[in-house]
Amino acid sequence: MNRTRRDRDAEGRARSARPRDGLGRPLPYGERGVERQPEGVVRAPGETLREAQRLLDAGMPFHAHEVLEDAWKSCPEEERELWRGLAQLAVGLTHAARGNLSGGARLLLRGADRIGAYAPVHGIDVSGLVTWARALAGRLEGGAVDAAAEAPSLTVRQ
Repeated sequence: MNRTRRDRDAEGRARSARPRDGLGRPLPYGERGVERQPEGVVRAPGETLREAQRLLDAGMPFHAHEVLEDAWKSCPEEERELWRGLAQLAVGLTHAARGNLSGGARLLLRGADRIGAYAPVHGIDVSGLVTWARALAGRLEGGAVDAAAEAPSLTVRQ
């Protein structure tokens, strides 16, 4: 039997060492990719939102999703579905930018449904994000979108 060794991190969890592009797609070994986000970083909500917004604005929603996923996994229980929904919005935009239009629309709508139950907290523009996600999901018939051009604002702009 031919067994290939899987890339593993220091704790023994499977991790692909392949480089990735700005949308998180794996590139061939040896190619230069986009630096990955460290996993398991606990940030304050404002710091999480700033970093995720920076990545969204740079057209890297996959990486923003990883930052939001860290918040989802470390936040208080009562905010868990909010952060999970925000992560789904980012990964929905990732799929839409990669050309997976039906998957992107599904995730955008799922994320919108998840965050729609929340009142604004941490300056998050809940109603604006729900409106953005539903509108983008409805427009995904024409082909892949430009992730940076479609990046939402996570917080209410002052």
